[in-house]
Amino acid sequence: MTYIDGFVMAVPTANKDAFAAHATAAVPIFKDHGALSVTECWGDDVPEGKVTSFPMAVQRRADETVVFSWIVWPSKAVRDGAMAKLMNDPRFEELGEMPFDGKRMIMGGFQPIVDA
Repeated sequence: MTYIDGFVMAVPTANKDAFAAHATAAVPIFKDHGALSVTECWGDDVPEGKVTSFPMAVQRRADETVVFSWIVWPSKAVRDGAMAKLMNDPRFEELGEMPFDGKRMIMGGFQPIVDA
């Protein structure tokens, strides 16, 4: 069964085009290391919460937009092997600095239990 890496981050709204370009340039690198697909979603209906919310989780500022992303891998084993290789792939350095604050990015690996 597939394996999913999920991400939530706050990106400066003014950096939307830079973020899209950065993410688009990263796609072939992930795919070269076994990813099946990479999806980046720009938030347009992400409500503020009173107890929890995406904006609260990433400490979104007024001039930022929440981005929700995921990478689909064929298996956890492929993903685990790819991560070590990705960190040493010089193409990531060529991408330059990420156009958002990576310290506020939330990420995790997930095993699908329903995929309909």
